[in-house]
Amino acid sequence: MGNAVDKENLSYLMYEYADAGLGGVEIAPIYGAKGYEDRYLEFLSEEWLDMLRYTIDVADSLDMQVDLTQGTGWPFGGPFVDADHAASKLVTKEFDYMGQGAFAQDLTWEDKKRPELSPELIAVMAYGDNGQVEEITDQVSTQGQLSWEAEGNWKIMALYNGKTGQKVKRAAPGGQGYTLDHFSTEAVNSYLDVFARAFGEDTPGIRAFYNDSFEVYGANFTKKFLDEFQQRRGYDLKAYLPQLLGEENNEETARIKSDYRQTLHELLLEHFTENWTEWAHRKGKKTKNQAHGSPGNLIDLYATVDIPECETFGSSYFPIPGLRRDSADIRNVDPDPIMLKFASSAGHLAGKPLISCETFTWLGEHFKSSFSQMKPEVDQAFLAGINHVFYHGVTYSPKDIEFPGWLFYASLNLTQQNSLWPHFKSFNDYIARCQSVLQAGKPDNELIVYWPVYDVWAEEGNMFKMISVHHIDDWLHPTAFYAQTTELMEQGYSLDFASDKLIREASVKDGKILTHGEASPAKALLIPKMEYFPVKTLEGAIQLANEGATVIFEAVPEHVPGHFEVEKREKQLAETWSQLQFNDQGEAAIGKGKIVLNAQFQHALKNEAIERESLTDSGLQFIRRAVGDDKYYFLVNHTANTIDEEITLNVAASSVFLMNPLTGESGLAKSHRQEAKTVVKVRLESGESLLLQASAAETTSADHWTYRAEAAQTVPVKGPWMLHFDGGGPDLPQDQAFETIQPWTANGDKKANEFSGQATYSTTFDLQKTEGKHYLLKLGKVYESAKVWINGQEAGYAWSIPYQLQVGKYLKDGKNEIKIQVANLMANRVRYMDQQGLEWRNYHEINFVNINYKPFDASTWEVMPSGLEGPVELEVF
Repeated sequence: MGNAVDKENLSYLMYEYADAGLGGVEIAPIYGAKGYEDRYLEFLSEEWLDMLRYTIDVADSLDMQVDLTQGTGWPFGGPFVDADHAASKLVTKEFDYMGQGAFAQDLTWEDKKRPELSPELIAVMAYGDNGQVEEITDQVSTQGQLSWEAEGNWKIMALYNGKTGQKVKRAAPGGQGYTLDHFSTEAVNSYLDVFARAFGEDTPGIRAFYNDSFEVYGANFTKKFLDEFQQRRGYDLKAYLPQLLGEENNEETARIKSDYRQTLHELLLEHFTENWTEWAHRKGKKTKNQAHGSPGNLIDLYATVDIPECETFGSSYFPIPGLRRDSADIRNVDPDPIMLKFASSAGHLAGKPLISCETFTWLGEHFKSSFSQMKPEVDQAFLAGINHVFYHGVTYSPKDIEFPGWLFYASLNLTQQNSLWPHFKSFNDYIARCQSVLQAGKPDNELIVYWPVYDVWAEEGNMFKMISVHHIDDWLHPTAFYAQTTELMEQGYSLDFASDKLIREASVKDGKILTHGEASPAKALLIPKMEYFPVKTLEGAIQLANEGATVIFEAVPEHVPGHFEVEKREKQLAETWSQLQFNDQGEAAIGKGKIVLNAQFQHALKNEAIERESLTDSGLQFIRRAVGDDKYYFLVNHTANTIDEEITLNVAASSVFLMNPLTGESGLAKSHRQEAKTVVKVRLESGESLLLQASAAETTSADHWTYRAEAAQTVPVKGPWMLHFDGGGPDLPQDQAFETIQPWTANGDKKANEFSGQATYSTTFDLQKTEGKHYLLKLGKVYESAKVWINGQEAGYAWSIPYQLQVGKYLKDGKNEIKIQVANLMANRVRYMDQQGLEWRNYHEINFVNINYKPFDASTWEVMPSGLEGPVELEVF
């Protein structure tokens, strides 16, 4: 914040982060806190670069990595972006001319407030009542005076390259300025040259340059757009501007809008994304990019960079009993796993080992998000193919800043001042264990599904269409593509989404489709029903079949996209399709493979003996990886019930190894071969996850997995309980004593109600330990994270539903001592501060807002339950 960094605090925080289990940091300079301006550093100044190099040195010493946002705030831009290179938009002036006398008009256009942003005239067009179109740009003098004569009624349209005027959002000191024109090679290169000059010959030892989500609002044009359009689309867009800019919706308009949007995509892909990535590679760095929100084909934009990155925004509903989801504390948008799969699919099919995700943006209201809420959300991201988690976010906050520290307005606020911080490492250990498997080997998805982007590009509405996370109800949910992919995944098929480019560039090996040397081959390509399908993509699909692949169409493609030579191209499409000779089963043999036409993908897949994973019938969700000869499964139970049964895997394994990523426990599963498949016993309670290794090698030396069974006995841990407040504030309450365990907010103690931090419950209990039995400690309800010691030994953490731990090895005959430290949320202390009128949110720019982007105020909140509700008991089985 404010680039207000110094070496002492950088070192202090990096060590804090490393101790908490974080593997690296992303540097994103933004606006600063008021009153600390004397600490601010100018972006890219020598002092700033010195702090960057120091951060990298400390990170290297801690085996951490550093990514750098290439700008401040978002999107790319700054004081070094002059008006000519700033984000552009098409603006027009329109005049009516009745064909009487000469038409004279001054076409100069000055922006009086910002003269440098005055629109530049690039063309003048005349459109007659009878369909005539004339370009009359040559009738304009060098002084901008138009003089023209003609007969009849005309509409005259003057076209300008205007400027959006957008400036960098949330900019840091030295980073304020206009947003970049991403569609211009000249503008992008000029922007990158700023960093090349700042770094000189010694580019800092970062891992990747990073580009945040494409929020370049209204940037629908660039100075050379019309020339680029004509070269790429084959016709002059100027002749059709009334259709592009008008409100009439017909086929011609849809086709012209599609061409316009496709051209924007190509300019963004080539002039920015590919250009930027090549620049970074020349400097030995990677690129990490959030493509969503851009007006382009997300798959190609994600696939072009080294690390595609998506984001989760808002919170999902999970039917996990006891999972808190207060309607007042959530945004009106749910993360959709299908949206996340655009990034993971691009990464999988383009051979990118890492697919990252900016997680937990607005998971809940500030200070109210718990690990128990974060776990199912991150599990859902893992299931969608994400394997590289970034927190949104951990704000740099110096140690001399009092609680709650410096905070970012849209962040989860996972800083060292967070009362959950002492337990944060356990949550990070969970993610690290999951990612150790999800980053290994290759994705193992058997299907590729084509995304009909031309249908999206042809949709009604504003000519500039941002394909964003927040508008999936518009461009994604109503489509056959969405319905088909959702149903296939629910039925147990693993799949990735492909673009036209990926299909055209794919090859076939041993009857399977290969999109990249580092990608896993797919058993079939599925083409869902759509309105528009390019001839070249059809030819590419047929060529794959010719080489031995199976390609399945839901419907006959009938229309080509775009406006140029439509009839000619539609005839080509029909002729290309007519070459296929289908039998009564809807199959057309071609070369070494086949094209299948079947309105039911599931029936077609069954006919092709492409099997789904039937384990989804149990309610489990999964994602699968191939590591050498082994298959790894990540299993999650997001149903409301315990799943305790044998499941069948589509792999012939000699042994199956189970791993609990929550605790690190592992063991050999009960399993047996059944022809070419493997049957394995699993048990997951609601909210639990499991890693499973199906190995080709026989494993006999490993310990056997401990399966939970029905309790033979339940031993209540009754108390009396003592409660000691360990650390936090605003003040430490007095110790409490309970006959029956209860939250520390349950008895009306004012100081306890205001407290955020950690407090430890302790008691002793007698136990007659039985040989050969397992002991499961069940904590009931935990608000919000628990760390357990038994007889002086650390037994583990319980921060997610169900709150339980296997503790048999820590117990003894006779008297046992148990301590349970509980960390609560920051909410109650922030509530107290607002009730007292204490000043803690005092930032430049947006300052600090609530989940609905209104001024934040916690003074009216109810006290959040804090501590342990129980019951605490031992389940013996």
